[in-house]
Amino acid sequence: MADERTSLSVVLQRSMSPKLFQFLRSKAWYPLVCFPRFVVARFIRRHPVVRGFGRLGDESALVRQIQNVNVIEPTKMCQVMTRHGSDKGRRAHNYTTVYSALLRGKFNQPYRIFELGLGTNNPELISTMGIAGTPGASLRGWREIFSNAIIYGADIDREVLFEADRITTYYCDQLDPAAIGELWAQPELQNGMDIIIEDGLHTFEANLSFLEASIQHVRPGGFYVVEDILTSCRGAWYNQLENVYSMRYPDFEFVFVSLPNPVNKADNNLLIAQRSLTL
Repeated sequence: MADERTSLSVVLQRSMSPKLFQFLRSKAWYPLVCFPRFVVARFIRRHPVVRGFGRLGDESALVRQIQNVNVIEPTKMCQVMTRHGSDKGRRAHNYTTVYSALLRGKFNQPYRIFELGLGTNNPELISTMGIAGTPGASLRGWREIFSNAIIYGADIDREVLFEADRITTYYCDQLDPAAIGELWAQPELQNGMDIIIEDGLHTFEANLSFLEASIQHVRPGGFYVVEDILTSCRGAWYNQLENVYSMRYPDFEFVFVSLPNPVNKADNNLLIAQRSLTL
């Protein structure tokens, strides 16, 4: 079924203008897809499986907050991200349900938000989204959701880098420590970030590479998030969080989140780290 949906999306995108395709996806498909979820969410609650690491472990307020999320229930953030072409709120990835709960009441804040991975259509790159993907979609979604925020992004594909109102992007190879260092040496990135999202190359090694060179750029009270973690890597992550990161980064609470999803058991997992308010 997932392949059939993707094929239909590709066929439609090839046969119509980008503006018409985006309009149909946001105005027609999304409400039709979400209406059953609104109804079902009235009667059924499905919660993430959450494990905490750090000083408080499973007793942390962050764990309890995420455990209460109903991953079936659509949110305004789901619609915004889908309208811009991001997969964060679609059927295969329901991350926006978690983000909505985590950031509720903060959408007017003048945040600094950074996301690694703009999304590339280049078939030569291992990180390609394929032809149906929309480069920069999530950045545009964050800009709409956080009306006073400045949005930054980076990608290994220089062809998808762009600048727009309140959006600036940079080159970065997350497997190259020197490239990551050059990224964070950019003058505009010197004041840290309230939210850092890693949605780049989805391998354990790549995740660790960028996290270890970037997590200290999170401001007090801010978040570092790794998306699309492979379920097959869950054990490796538990070991890393328990035996390495909990001790190396004592000013962070770490939460590993597995979201139940009948159509995606492969990589519907998040790592969320929150920095304490006092350093």
